[in-house]
Amino acid sequence: MTKAVDLSHYAKFVQAVTSETSMDTEAFIDRVREIEAQGINPARLLTGSAGLSSEGGEFNEIVKKMFFHGENIDADRLFHMKRELGDIIWYWITAVAAAGFDPNEILELNVEKLEKRYPGGKFSIHYSANRQEGDI
Repeated sequence: MTKAVDLSHYAKFVQAVTSETSMDTEAFIDRVREIEAQGINPARLLTGSAGLSSEGGEFNEIVKKMFFHGENIDADRLFHMKRELGDIIWYWITAVAAAGFDPNEILELNVEKLEKRYPGGKFSIHYSANRQEGDI
């Protein structure tokens, strides 16, 4: 049997393990300024990050309903998927621009990472589950 958790105790625990920048507006603003001083556009990066999460969720909702709710794969559904994928790429390029990255370099780095992870350039359950040190 699991131990009951007191929600007020849990709330205190959560506060104790939460960073100052997550709880204090001034600390957050200071951190935004520190990040900006390093050449990152915080507003664009936060927009890209939040947008990737929300639009990814919208895309997942479409796919979930196709697989688990029995919704038809019709022209409207496919069009909706395309639109959500377009939104995902919009937020992705916003995050890329916020950090001043070259989008082509991002794709090249991804290919290099996956080629290293999967010798021979072919997916393997073994290599997927048993990654080398530093493979993130």
